[in-house]
Amino acid sequence: MSQQLHRLDRRTLLRGTLAGAALVSFSGALAACGAPGSDTDKSGGGTKSASNPFGMAKDGTVDAVIFDGGYGYDYVEFAAGVVAKEFPKADLKVSATTKIATELQPRFVGGTPPDLIDNSGADLIGFSSIAAQLEELDDVFEADSYEGVKIEDTLYPNVKVPGTYSDRFVAINYVMTLYGVWYSASLFEENGWTPPKTWDEALDLGAKAKAKKKYLWTWGKEAATYYRTLVIDSAAKEGGDEVRLGLENLEKGIWSHKVIQDILGKLGEMVSKDMFIPGGAGTQFTAAQAKWSNDQQALLYPSGGWIENEMKDATKDGFEMTGIPEFVLSDSSALPYEAVRAAAGEAFIVPSKAKNPAGGKEILRAMLSKEAATNFAKTKLAPTIVKDTIPADGFGSAALKSQSAMLDAAGENTFNFQFYDYYGTNADELVVWNSFLSGDLDVKGLTKAVQGIFDKVADDSSIEKLKVS
Repeated sequence: MSQQLHRLDRRTLLRGTLAGAALVSFSGALAACGAPGSDTDKSGGGTKSASNPFGMAKDGTVDAVIFDGGYGYDYVEFAAGVVAKEFPKADLKVSATTKIATELQPRFVGGTPPDLIDNSGADLIGFSSIAAQLEELDDVFEADSYEGVKIEDTLYPNVKVPGTYSDRFVAINYVMTLYGVWYSASLFEENGWTPPKTWDEALDLGAKAKAKKKYLWTWGKEAATYYRTLVIDSAAKEGGDEVRLGLENLEKGIWSHKVIQDILGKLGEMVSKDMFIPGGAGTQFTAAQAKWSNDQQALLYPSGGWIENEMKDATKDGFEMTGIPEFVLSDSSALPYEAVRAAAGEAFIVPSKAKNPAGGKEILRAMLSKEAATNFAKTKLAPTIVKDTIPADGFGSAALKSQSAMLDAAGENTFNFQFYDYYGTNADELVVWNSFLSGDLDVKGLTKAVQGIFDKVADDSSIEKLKVS
């Protein structure tokens, strides 16, 4: 049977102004379960086998909703095409949105959640509120891949960790995400600048930028908390587990810790010295990022490894986008400068109350095939949790090569945070960080506001707490 993809003509980059979800349907292309889901019927109506490990029916429907961010959603379409070869009579519907919580929380409440969700972005659903309503996904890793190899044996180690809550593995984080500070290698070479390793070196670079009528940083309203990420990652490197675990476990007064205050002080000094392109709180974030990647008005930008793909249509020719580890304060930091925050990201979940959890798992199985994972790395310029999919030349990507170099240099010195995704506080913190970066809130005010957000969660007995050690 021929398969036709009906696509709406639209860009797949994250947009703050996106209204509603764009629907993509594979008519007669993908299998799903024909029977409605329930607590006792998870098979999807098909016969389980090595080639159909979840018992997906041959002629059902799968409903997937994907976060339309820096990676777009066409990689899930690609995986759907992989599945369609095995289940040509089935139907897959993939919707893309930037408003995961806004659009999907009512569906959870109403008992009609999608079969597969990419729970990511600024408007993600906090896992504390839905973890108990999700399918455990150990069986996906235990299944054979489309290449006939046990999936778990094809993956990087420890990739279950970020998706495990209360000892239940409920989220497959698909992309190996590395956080760093990004710059134009060609611009730096042209001006004889050295990428900074410490906050003081970054301040010195900011002065050099001003001499060239440029800024050190830029930010956009939806991504102001990228600077929160820079601060807490830097603090974890400088202060070690004392700081990292204090943040993870919502410790009272943790934002007043000397290491965090010293880093905030450096960032506040940059704000006061006008080292940020002004007006970020009123600028859509990809437009703000383009002032760095295309216009080169700013020298540095803190982000995850998705940044190259996110800005591929708004990056100056010859930019040579390159990443470096986040800064340390001193030469006596608990972790070396080379340490990086790196973990699997882009959390894919399968709700237990979905009509077709078997279909959701089958799409995940396809995504974890070498064919689909290689396609993702090549087209999105970022690695997945599937090993051995990136050639030595990084598909010609400077950013992808620099990520590999950072991971190699870090060795065992990698770390991660889970608490923001788990508690879902990003929306509240965006207000605070936009005010701080605009110069309307000082370090003391930011500290009080962010600690207040922490304390509100910590004091709410209805929220099951994440315990990290």
